[in-house]
Amino acid sequence: MEATAIAHTNIALIKYWGKKDEKLNLPAVGSISITLKQLFTQTKVRFSEKLQQDFFILNGLESGEDQRSRVSRFLDLNREIAGSSLFAEVISNNNFPTGAGLASSASGFAALSLAANKALGLNLSQRELTIMARRGSGSAARSVYGGFVEMKTGGNETNSDAYAVQIADESYWPLKMLIAITSDAEKKIGSTDGMKVTAKTSPYYSAWLASSVNDLAEMRTAIARKDFKKLGALAENSCLKMHGLALSAKSGLIYWNGATLNVMHAVREMRKNNLQAYFTVDAGPQVKVICEEPAAAAVKEELAKVDGVMEIIFTGLGPDAKIIGEEEN
Repeated sequence: MEATAIAHTNIALIKYWGKKDEKLNLPAVGSISITLKQLFTQTKVRFSEKLQQDFFILNGLESGEDQRSRVSRFLDLNREIAGSSLFAEVISNNNFPTGAGLASSASGFAALSLAANKALGLNLSQRELTIMARRGSGSAARSVYGGFVEMKTGGNETNSDAYAVQIADESYWPLKMLIAITSDAEKKIGSTDGMKVTAKTSPYYSAWLASSVNDLAEMRTAIARKDFKKLGALAENSCLKMHGLALSAKSGLIYWNGATLNVMHAVREMRKNNLQAYFTVDAGPQVKVICEEPAAAAVKEELAKVDGVMEIIFTGLGPDAKIIGEEEN
């Protein structure tokens, strides 16, 4: 009983920060993201009677106890539905830095959701897979789909309406993203812990929750109209609001480094010179710069000049997560 899946990471344009239920991993606010073509996770799951416990191998190395336990808890959700007690070996590989603010948990748990679903014969629908993926990582639900994706917060008694939906596929609007890598180190404070302390200690948390509804509505409109300036301005503002919120926690959460700020200033300078580009930054030091296709080469040239930029990853929008090969037994 085995299967292999591939899922692409996603970057939120309208940010999600905070949980309304930690056990169910329910987001406190909705979010809208784009799935990226060039950054992905490939995950193989093999269930076997011969295994005495779960094993998790990430990028060629056996994981530590914390990571293995997180994967095991997620597999338990799948095993419960399948009525299975079999342990599994999970082999996962990212083609980009892990735990460094590039949403590796999103693509990772999306790929694991598809692979476990296939291997155990659960036959979950795509919507049900987004609900399952959400239990592993709040942003993973969005990586089940390609293109432009919205995560719903839900609100009914069973939380069955907390799922992701595709707004438009990857061919709808050929936006480009240039990711300025400013560090390859794993971040010191994970997103889950950062959200928890922010919700408990920031005096601005209620305002963050209240402002998200309008942000989501405006972003849906910008996407429908293919209004790039509006999309970019909304994404940049959502990013800065999220980091402002994190900074206001006790003690303030700082995910940026000096090069992060250099890139942000450079992007704003580009716009002053009529080169349309906008930045967004997740919980990490990497800066994601969004532009339209005709501007991509010039934006990349400008980013390469910025002090502290180690590498630039260029990507368009990516597809749905999928099973690769036919490895089930």
